[in-house]
Amino acid sequence: MQENLIPFNEKLRRTALKEYNILNTGPDEDYDNLTFLAASISNSPVAKISIIDNNRIWNKSVYGAEIEEIDRKNSFCDNTIQSDSSIHILKRSINPDLFDAAEGIYDREFSFYAGIPLHNPQGHVIAVFCVLDTEEKDLSEHQKKGLMALARQTMNLLEFRKQKIKLFEVQSKLKEKYQELERFASIVSHDLKSPLANIISLSELLKDENEGKFDKDTQQYLEYLVESSYSLRNYIDGILSFYRSDHVMEKDYTNVDLQKLLKGIVDLYQVADDIIITYPEDILLHNVNKAALTQVFMNLISNALKYNDKPVRKVHIDFNENEYFYFFEIKDNGNGIPKEKFEEIFNLFTTLDTADRDGGLGSGIGLATVKKLIESMGGSISIDSEVGEGSNFKFRIKRF
Repeated sequence: MQENLIPFNEKLRRTALKEYNILNTGPDEDYDNLTFLAASISNSPVAKISIIDNNRIWNKSVYGAEIEEIDRKNSFCDNTIQSDSSIHILKRSINPDLFDAAEGIYDREFSFYAGIPLHNPQGHVIAVFCVLDTEEKDLSEHQKKGLMALARQTMNLLEFRKQKIKLFEVQSKLKEKYQELERFASIVSHDLKSPLANIISLSELLKDENEGKFDKDTQQYLEYLVESSYSLRNYIDGILSFYRSDHVMEKDYTNVDLQKLLKGIVDLYQVADDIIITYPEDILLHNVNKAALTQVFMNLISNALKYNDKPVRKVHIDFNENEYFYFFEIKDNGNGIPKEKFEEIFNLFTTLDTADRDGGLGSGIGLATVKKLIESMGGSISIDSEVGEGSNFKFRIKRF
């Protein structure tokens, strides 16, 4: 018998195998179903999905036998990966040397073997899909076709596993990068807030102690300095809020009394006589992220009141539900938003370049944070609005 030779691409084949991280993994019903079908289609007592390791054949799935692994040397699978056949068939009467050499490797003496090499997209054989029998036989074309289909499905499962591993690795790296960015934003924002607080307090002090002493231009410059300082502070606070929103999503899901949640928010704003906020009563939300939902309502209600120049500012909150989602609407009688801006207002750092009722400019972070939180809860947000008439922010979150 000619000694088996290690294929020229053996090192590349082993490298390709490592990408699947399949060796020594636990039982998997999907693979077991395929070996069962293979044994049934071919009328064989044994079917295997065999992974070709360095010096061993490790079976990811076996039907009809208990052996988990065997030596690679003199095995039928090692012979198969060196064959050019799409389905490698061995019979004792035709290949007696191969069967004699394999004695003691398997749990019984076989006289028939049919193996299909599983090639990865780069052409490397990483496994063999095979059936074995103690008696010689022939496979019909129909049986061969069925085994080939099962072998392709096995390779699809292996490829899906590899892609899933790669996706997990990419997600892990992205998470690390995001955490680095979050730390950077937090450090920079913190380092900016201390000197900024000094600028604000000293500017206010300078303005108060020298009231009436500066000329008109100097007074105007000082006003600009104070306003810009406050805008920068709000911008920094917005950045921190945006990055901290991910931690909000880590909070536990719980049942929430919507009326009680909204009352706590509304009480913060309804101290002014020109504000009317109405909301639904007697509604219990099941298994929602209370912290995230609270932040969404606070941002949307705050915007509805800030960007509203009416003598009486009105906000009305509606609720509805179906089997899959909770639906919310926040309607106001404020300044409204142009239709061409409906999509971009939810983008980070996008503003309408319009001042609120106190003259402040938005940071373009609040609505981006709202969208991020809602999507993290399995939902979406949209807007209907007419300039001068008001806006209606509609969002939904998934029921769990």
